[in-house]
Amino acid sequence: MSTPRRDITRPVNKFSALALILTAATLALSLASPLRAQRPAQPSAPQAPAESSPDYSIRKDVNLVVLHVSVVNDRGQFVPGLKENEFRVLEDKVEQKISVFSQEDVPVSMGLVIDNSGSMRDKRPQVNAAALTLVKTSNPQDEAFVVNFNDDFYLDTVHDFTNDITEMKDALERIDARGSTALYDAVIGSLDHLKKGAKDKKVLLVVTDGVDNASRRSLANAVQEAQRSDALIYCIGIFSDDDIKHNRSDMKKARRALTELATSTGGIAFFPMSLKGVGDISKRIARDLREQYTLGFVPEKTDASDSFRQIRVKVDAPGHGKCHVRTRPGYFKSQQERFPAKLEKSAS
Repeated sequence: MSTPRRDITRPVNKFSALALILTAATLALSLASPLRAQRPAQPSAPQAPAESSPDYSIRKDVNLVVLHVSVVNDRGQFVPGLKENEFRVLEDKVEQKISVFSQEDVPVSMGLVIDNSGSMRDKRPQVNAAALTLVKTSNPQDEAFVVNFNDDFYLDTVHDFTNDITEMKDALERIDARGSTALYDAVIGSLDHLKKGAKDKKVLLVVTDGVDNASRRSLANAVQEAQRSDALIYCIGIFSDDDIKHNRSDMKKARRALTELATSTGGIAFFPMSLKGVGDISKRIARDLREQYTLGFVPEKTDASDSFRQIRVKVDAPGHGKCHVRTRPGYFKSQQERFPAKLEKSAS
């Protein structure tokens, strides 16, 4: 008997869960539905992880801003061995004191968000293989879930998160390629589900072959939810030569959307020339995740406004040549306007 699919849907009252979190975090956790994604209560002070601990974890207080930073040279190669004093972090052009620094392969909570619309039918076998390649070449302690989307979007792993390759393979093979593309809704719902993950570092891989034409929410909504999350988003756009030739306007729109989603979080958007390139891209993403530096700082600005705060990270490392730095471009002070989604079981 097949496992019922779980539909990621929107709550009727989008503010009720938020009010519980803000007024009493422990009460919210005890009363919330087991299917609603909630952010755990935060410790009162940041602590750097003990170097000897194999289960690396950043303990965050509400004020700590964590950045995952990729540093490469002019040849696009990762630059290892940088020291804390070779980094500078600026928030709204004001330099901040780095209070957390690390460069190690830490496990992640990951969502695989895969387009299941009609145009993807012939592409899914290679896309599925590439998604599994990402999982297999990442940290063995990673945990992941699979969301397939077309007009709607479904959590197709049996568990909220799993490191069982067979379970992920089965979820990826639940192919019902039909209908339209609700990309933005799928991203927003997946970002919310990602909050359930046990790992500090959160990642989404999004794979699609077209422009969004079915979402209730907009690209601006999806980008803001991405900026309000701690997640890195990597996107792969698989556009056929025929689409590029005959649907140039839609393909430009799709490319722009995927690029904005990725760069707003410090991730990358890829656009391979053919399906054959998807596997190598997955390996590159896994390498990027495993080689990143982690920096944290407590903002000097103490006002309570929820404006977007711009971040820039600079590296001055003599002997390494010119270094190119990639991280998220900023963050919001609070998350008071977060609209959590709800997972519900639905018939397959």
